[in-house]
Order: sequence, then C-alpha cells, then structure tokens
Amino acid sequence: MQTEKVIEHIVGWLKDYAINANCKGFVIGVSGGIDSAVTSTLCAKTELELLCLEMPIHQGKNQVTRADRHIEWLMKTKSNVQRQPVNLTPVFDSLIEALPKVDSEEERFMSLANTRARLRMTTLYYFAALKGYLVAGTGNKVEDFGVGFYTKYGDGGVDLSPIADLLKTEVYELGRVLGIGQDIMDAAPTDGLWGDSRTDEDQIGATYPELEWAMKMDGEGKTAIDFSDREKEVFTIYKNLNTINQHKMIPIPVCEIPKNLKQPFNAKNPV
Repeated sequence: MQTEKVIEHIVGWLKDYAINANCKGFVIGVSGGIDSAVTSTLCAKTELELLCLEMPIHQGKNQVTRADRHIEWLMKTKSNVQRQPVNLTPVFDSLIEALPKVDSEEERFMSLANTRARLRMTTLYYFAALKGYLVAGTGNKVEDFGVGFYTKYGDGGVDLSPIADLLKTEVYELGRVLGIGQDIMDAAPTDGLWGDSRTDEDQIGATYPELEWAMKMDGEGKTAIDFSDREKEVFTIYKNLNTINQHKMIPIPVCEIPKNLKQPFNAKNPV
C-alpha cells in the first residue's frame, strides 16, 4: 500500500466533502483505540475544525488515559483541534434506573452495551448540530462490511466513513506513518462497551488478520468445506457473523405498496 498517498487521498476527500456540505469541520469520539486515533488525526490534517469528544461510561482507566494522551498530542501538533469531555456515566446509570428491572442482569448485557454506543452517538450529533460539524465514523472495512462488528445507530450512526475501505492491518499501517502513540498501536482492540477488559478477539473468537483472510477467501467464493482445523473455524466464525449482521450492511427495508392499492396522485388537486 502506498501509505503516504492513501493518507493524502483521505485527507483531501474529507476536506472536499466538508466544504461541499457547507460544514466547518468534524466531531469524533476518541476512545483510545487505533481506529479513532487514525481517523481523528486524518480529520485534523484537513486543517478544518475538529472537536474530539471523550465520552466515558464506566470506562477502563487505561482506555481513558490513551484517549487523553492522543488528544493532547493532536492539540499540540494542530491548532485546529479542540477537546470536550462529556461524562456519560450518570446518564447511563439514570437510564438503567428508569428501565424495567430484569430477573438476571446477564439477560440485558448486550442491550446495555449497545445502549452505551447509542448514547455516544446522540452526544456526537448534539455537538455536530451545535457547531455545524460532520460526525466522522471510525469503522474499518472488516468491522463495517465483513462481520458487522458495530452498533446500528451507535458507532454505525455517522455522516461519513474515512477508513471504511481499509482493513484493520492497513489502519495500523496508517497509524505508524501518522505517528500515532505506541501505547495505542500496542493496545489490544476493544469496543469498550462492557465495562471490563474484554477485547474484540474475546468477543469474536478470531483476530483481525484472521478475519481479513476469511473475508478474502469468501470474496473468492470459498466455503467452509475448503478448509480444515483453525482455518475452517475462523472461516465459519466469519461467515456466521457476516450472515447474521447483514441487516447492518444493507439499506433499511422499505415496504413498497403496489400501485393498484394507492390512490392516483392528482397534481392539480393533491388533497
């Protein structure tokens, strides 16, 4: 990959899109992970305004620290960058109190994890509307179009996706060239939605390089019977997630009403 040229292309694309949309800049949630670090740095390089939000919800200290260091670094290197901490923990806790009780908390772990992502999306769009910014997404190609590893209308609710055509390993390559902090480069990928230390690999059952391989094999028309042992296991994991998460990757279904069931529209007398 011609990394420097890819960076230049994305930065130009971001700037052109924002200018054509008559927006002053971008807002992004910085989590302490590689995807948000790379995306925020690309946005900063446009020289348009960039607001970095920190939105902890019972967040692990190490994630908060990495995010804090990255934003500090961005602000030192780019004058167009600002930060805004928003503690969403009390908001999240208040929502839980308002919701009906359940017999077992484990029953709603996934629902509450996705709720965290949707609270953050709501916060991002609050500031986007307030300041005339675009919400920059941080999803990569494997997450967005391979296994659907994101929350619909959570971290999937964005205005534009600068790195969604890049594999995770390619995002790391951009991070290396952009000078992203080594603590972020070395950190195990995590979505930070569970209030514990579980990683993406813990949840998915495969590493990103393994998923990238499976995505490539699937694109070549391979099936599980073409593989054995760990390769078969990884390919099956990929295909299962790709199948059940198709609802995230395709347009929202629209119920089309047959023309014979609808009253013909009269332009002269529309009511």
